[in-house]
Amino acid sequence: MSARRIAAEQPESFAFNEKSEAKVKFWLAKYPEERKASAVIPLLWIAQKQDNWVSEPAMREIAARCGMPYIRVYEVATFYTMFNLEQTGKHLIQVCGTTPCWLRGADDLKAVCEKKIGKKGREHVSSDGMLAWEEVECLGACANAPMVQISNTEGDLYYEDLTAEALEQMLDDLRAGKEVKAGPISGRSCSEPTQATVKTLVDESLYDGSRAKKIKLPNTKGAEKAEAPKAEPAKPQEKAAETKAKPKAKAKSTAPKDVAADAGAGKKPALLKKPKGEADDLKKLSGLGPKLEASLNEIGVYHYGQIASWSAEESAWVDAALKLRGRIERDNWIDQAKDLAGKAEG
Repeated sequence: MSARRIAAEQPESFAFNEKSEAKVKFWLAKYPEERKASAVIPLLWIAQKQDNWVSEPAMREIAARCGMPYIRVYEVATFYTMFNLEQTGKHLIQVCGTTPCWLRGADDLKAVCEKKIGKKGREHVSSDGMLAWEEVECLGACANAPMVQISNTEGDLYYEDLTAEALEQMLDDLRAGKEVKAGPISGRSCSEPTQATVKTLVDESLYDGSRAKKIKLPNTKGAEKAEAPKAEPAKPQEKAAETKAKPKAKAKSTAPKDVAADAGAGKKPALLKKPKGEADDLKKLSGLGPKLEASLNEIGVYHYGQIASWSAEESAWVDAALKLRGRIERDNWIDQAKDLAGKAEG
């Protein structure tokens, strides 16, 4: 892939608008604070859908939101060709030129684009600023070939079963500000067969999504109040059987969990029943998230100093006990812990 560069001319600043801010908040809420850099691609996409391209000031704003160096955002934006690094047409026509579409007339669609828009390439914008076009690889609608995807600030929609005449009319309508209906222009639903002698899927509920179970995403409004479905009460006979078979509850121990006392590898390190003062934030170690931190606390590891002092045998014991599969050595926890312990003391 050839190197991609940002545009020479850049705006002075960038700010997410109100609509984009709501989306930014949604995506940042999906990740822990120390992992919010994971939202970099969604935020770049939100910026592009707002302005139709990703400017250099937008990358800097996203770097600040994700708590990561600007150069890291720049690397992501320049690597993925889905991001426009310079201003393009209001509507970017992406013509699929892969084999099924080519066999079904993609060359005719490309000829229309050259005639109505001009030179191929998202950087070559029509004189009115409305259109640009490029050839792309397979977009996954082979059964409805030939097709194009039209990308703009409203979305990325497929237009299928195209002919040269139909595409030419679509481009005229886009220029005139008219609405162009997405989907197969042939009138069929999705990729239903048009010449079959036996009708299939005649009930729309089989494919329109209405039968799908409604779910609530965990980081959306009201999700925290959503109640788990209640189990049906057991029948009298079942309930009696459950009561009879139910063992007596054992007293809960407050001592560290003695996991893998016979882990079969290494030597058990010194463990604590509780932290000495305030527990260290073990999540600062690369490769160690909230779940692993909880597991370490459970067996009696709370401080950087404990990890920093592990010998090779003690490291092997913890690795076997928590089934880490070599993560301690792979992510260099001990050296990381030594560095963090030194900073904490300093």
